[in-house]
Amino acid sequence: MSTQNRLVKKLLKKPIALFCLVVLAAYVVVAGIVFFTGFGSEWANPLAAAHLPPTFGSGYRLWFGTDVMGRSILLKLVQGVYVSINVGFGTAILSAPIGIILGLLAGYFGGWLDEVISWLMTTLSSIPGILLLIAISYALGKGLFAVYVALTSTSWIGLARILRGEVLKHRRMEYLIAAEAIGASHSSRLFRHILPNVFHQVVLSLSFMVEMGIRSEVLLSYLGLGVQNLPSWGKMIDDAKGELHNGVWWQLTAATVAMFFLLVSLNVFGDYLRDALDPKARY
Repeated sequence: MSTQNRLVKKLLKKPIALFCLVVLAAYVVVAGIVFFTGFGSEWANPLAAAHLPPTFGSGYRLWFGTDVMGRSILLKLVQGVYVSINVGFGTAILSAPIGIILGLLAGYFGGWLDEVISWLMTTLSSIPGILLLIAISYALGKGLFAVYVALTSTSWIGLARILRGEVLKHRRMEYLIAAEAIGASHSSRLFRHILPNVFHQVVLSLSFMVEMGIRSEVLLSYLGLGVQNLPSWGKMIDDAKGELHNGVWWQLTAATVAMFFLLVSLNVFGDYLRDALDPKARY
């Protein structure tokens, strides 16, 4: 049985993992619809009276009510899905190669290279994460590019540390000694022998990267340092904080519930996928 078939068989035994995968797929589909069709691009246009509660008799745009300017919260929420998926997965895609390469090199070669990479990880980790994100965002200006740079600059550290420790354990194992004996190159030993045996750790770290990217983007947008000219869940929460004393709860509820289901699904599915990919796991 191929690795792919074994993976699918293991996941099919876990209904919770499949449910989380469906939820994640739904978010990705919504983000894809926004990207390719421009759905919800009219989010800034007022549709009805301010602070209209959720209603189901006047079209889908008013299902989640309106904000203080009469704009559709549903359209803002959909645009926020696009922003979160874009930032979360984009950050993971940019950060993962950095973490994989530096972690493998530090653990495999050791010596001065390990000391330099470890020093870099320790230095960046010693700076409070949110302060570093804010500083980079201020230095580069507000916008999506600054968010990508700020998140990518720190997201790789956890993955690099995990892989460094895993490689240190695998470096003297029999299968790697055998590969060295038959003349396998360093790159072959790293990427054909070690990496497949620690790839489940990469998968778990990727889920953490996506989650951290989403949470950090929400926080930066809440502080006014995130994406501009697009609604995000952080901006929606910031707008809603002054509405609660008037009994206007639907904007805050929409943003937090959407973020909750996405982050929980990421965490749970990442755990199941890690276990399914772990070569030492037995089901």
